[in-house]
Amino acid sequence: MSDTAPACPNCESEYSYKDRSLYICPECHYEWDPSEKEELIVKDVNGNTLAVGDKVTLIKDLKVKGSSIVLKIGSKATIRRLLDSDHELDCKLDKVSDMLIRACKVKKA
Repeated sequence: MSDTAPACPNCESEYSYKDRSLYICPECHYEWDPSEKEELIVKDVNGNTLAVGDKVTLIKDLKVKGSSIVLKIGSKATIRRLLDSDHELDCKLDKVSDMLIRACKVKKA
């Protein structure tokens, strides 16, 4: 809880702190690197650009790996952050906690 730490870009909390090269928000658990200036462009199945905080809907049933849970078509999620990996979206789902989802499996709500 330093005076020089920036506010959390995810929840606007003023209680962020630095841990090595990352800043961490203790309220929403968001982690970010302030040196990353490059914006990541992620598009849904229809070609709409997705951003942090957008609401998305699943376009097909998805099995959760390592579980018997099936996420049904039409399930809603909120994007917490965008990732530069094969699963581009870190989402907060209604019935399940956090999940990594591929952008080609969602559409913007």
